Amino acid sequence: MCRWLAYSGPPIFPDTVLFRPENSLIRQSLQARESRSVTNGDGFGVGWYRHHGKPGLFRDIHPAWNDENLRSLAEQIQARTFLAHVRASTGTPTSRSNCHPFRHGNYLFMHNGQIGEFEKVRRDLMIAVRPDLFTNMKGATDSELFFHLLLGNGIEDDVPAAFAQTIKTVEEARKANNVSEPFLLTAALCDGETIYAIRYASNNQPASLYFGTDLPLSDIVNSPDDVQEKAILILSEPLEDIRENRTDVPENSLVVAAENRACILPFDATVS
Repeated sequence: MCRWLAYSGPPIFPDTVLFRPENSLIRQSLQARESRSVTNGDGFGVGWYRHHGKPGLFRDIHPAWNDENLRSLAEQIQARTFLAHVRASTGTPTSRSNCHPFRHGNYLFMHNGQIGEFEKVRRDLMIAVRPDLFTNMKGATDSELFFHLLLGNGIEDDVPAAFAQTIKTVEEARKANNVSEPFLLTAALCDGETIYAIRYASNNQPASLYFGTDLPLSDIVNSPDDVQEKAILILSEPLEDIRENRTDVPENSLVVAAENRACILPFDATVS
């Protein structure tokens, strides 16, 4: 499994959450507290939005804890919205094209989980990808394939409905191919304005997910005026032990974070 976080709020340097906290994402890449994979060293990625509609993206195959370029970038590039991911492979190769986040247009997507027995359903799911999106896939992961199924299901109009339809497609393929291993989906999607994060599992045992608002920013923002603006973090593991700063995201829920506000919506992923 993997670890990830998504940030929205006053502009900050990503190292503020990637490197500095006690349980920073980089520490989680070496010794995760709530992951089935203690070490998440099969590559990493950071995607950010700043001045352009299309997000910036930096991915590499090195362990995140041992990459000097990542530290330098995180100390120099300031952003209001960014996604970061440290990868533990579930079977596909360690390559840059298999590292998250994945990008298409102004969208970024990252995932913690897996489609159980992916090799049995991969062909069916690849056929289901919309033809004009197929050539955008560069890697071999179930995560990237899920993202492209999602792109083809109307995320421009209704993100919750697109997630529901994509989950249905995966679950129908699992059923048709007699797959018994679960489908685990704890993922984030961002269009530059809104972050959507979903927590779902076919076996009712989803990976951990939290979100927090009103985070203490006085030590990390450039202007005291910015402190009035809320910061939102959605993440696999808390960065510190202050319970009041975080909320557990319930199973079968969708977090929607925009304009410095976040809410949790119940998500119906029932497949008939």
